[in-house]
Amino acid sequence: MSERNQKEHEEASSPRFGRLLLVLISAVALIVVITFATEAYYTK
Repeated sequence: MSERNQKEHEEASSPRFGRLLLVLISAVALIVVITFATEAYYTK
């Protein structure tokens, strides 16, 4: 493999940490919302 192809391969296979971080934050936010909603529902 040439040096250019290897660099392109490494960039293509590297994880996208920005997108992963957004997904993790949104998952945690969803869990928090579900927790508060459930607590509000059951403590009426």
